[in-house]
Amino acid sequence: MTLATTPQKRAAKPGEAVVARQPRQRDPEVTRARILEAAKKEFAKLGLAGARVEAIATRAKANKRMIYHYFGSKEELFVAVLEDAYADIRSAESKLDLEHLSPEDALVALTTHTWNYYLRNPEFMTLVNSENLHKARHVKKSQKFKEMHQGFISMLQRILDRGVEAGAFRSGVDARQLHITMAAIGYYYLTNRFTSGVIFDIDFMDKAALKSRIDFNVETVLRIVRP
Repeated sequence: MTLATTPQKRAAKPGEAVVARQPRQRDPEVTRARILEAAKKEFAKLGLAGARVEAIATRAKANKRMIYHYFGSKEELFVAVLEDAYADIRSAESKLDLEHLSPEDALVALTTHTWNYYLRNPEFMTLVNSENLHKARHVKKSQKFKEMHQGFISMLQRILDRGVEAGAFRSGVDARQLHITMAAIGYYYLTNRFTSGVIFDIDFMDKAALKSRIDFNVETVLRIVRP
């Protein structure tokens, strides 16, 4: 009868240093970011109800235990994805340096940036749609979500005030209403591009059509604020 033996470690040769193999350690921030990115794609594709933690774990090259360790539950992960998505667009806006542009140039830059952001980040729009189907019940619980938007409207109001002072804008334009319009004229075009394409017999994503649309958006915003 032959007994199985475990392989023996090779003995070090004289003068050869023995290096202990250290276990590979995870970077918590990298792991968390990888899970968030995987979850963003899954939630954007299937919504909160349709997304599966198992699929997110597979995408993230992680496991369910790690997801629950970092985020607690699927709903809390969804909140974290929404927070991350909105933090990204607010952070991108803060880099536009709008305070140093003329009031008109600042509005053109912000309108153009919003449009380009939607084009480059289609998951953002589907995540927003998904949360609105839930009547914003997840972001209502998020203090982080509320805090990240506190300065945005005041920033837009300062641009309007500078424009009024310079005689370039009329007074009385509501910053909140203007922001809603700036977002909506790009958002609606892109989220309804398929049905509208059939109605108007236009390829809404054609390069010339996209250029015509952003030109129209900018002109619309400026017409709202001009005297």
